Amino acid sequence: MVLIVVLSGVLLYLAAFWEPVSPRAISRIEPHSQLQQSASPPGGDFALQGPHGPVALKDYRGKVVLIYFGYTYCPDVCPTSLSVLAQALSELEAGERQRVQAIFVSLDPERDTPARLKDYAPFFHPGLIGLTGTSQQIATVARQYGAKYQKQPPNADGQYAVDHSSVTYVVDAQGRLAAALPHGQLPAQIVASIRQQLASAAP
Repeated sequence: MVLIVVLSGVLLYLAAFWEPVSPRAISRIEPHSQLQQSASPPGGDFALQGPHGPVALKDYRGKVVLIYFGYTYCPDVCPTSLSVLAQALSELEAGERQRVQAIFVSLDPERDTPARLKDYAPFFHPGLIGLTGTSQQIATVARQYGAKYQKQPPNADGQYAVDHSSVTYVVDAQGRLAAALPHGQLPAQIVASIRQQLASAAP
């Protein structure tokens, strides 16, 4: 059932956001690949640009925050991971969902404008918000959370891929990095991690 939901999400994503590329152009783009995250990242507060203005992690103090780093032109890893994350959010009870915020941080600020992210993030789940910033700001936040990424050289048509790690970071209600969930987690595993943090934050 989970696989069906994820595949459905990916297919819908491809229908909505995939942009066809000619075979000649594809042959000159290096394959997209995953990178390993850094060990023991510190996490911490940050502020980036949201669809309606600046958004800071501290804005969600008191909530459990899920952070995923990727880019909207990602052909496979990001839509798969975000579909799983969306399924996990949907499995939370209404009261739990109000205490959780999901964030998608773009690693491709050149192409991922606030306007594009405004359409992209809610496509997976209405509670998912997309953030971007300058290249320097993105690099700083990525280092904080141990997210690795590398933009490949563009081809003659200006098209390129961004290799990146695929991890869902769980930030507790006090703004501390509590867990880093690797690619391939099931929705139930993400839900369990969220609930562990919610229980710890309960009065």
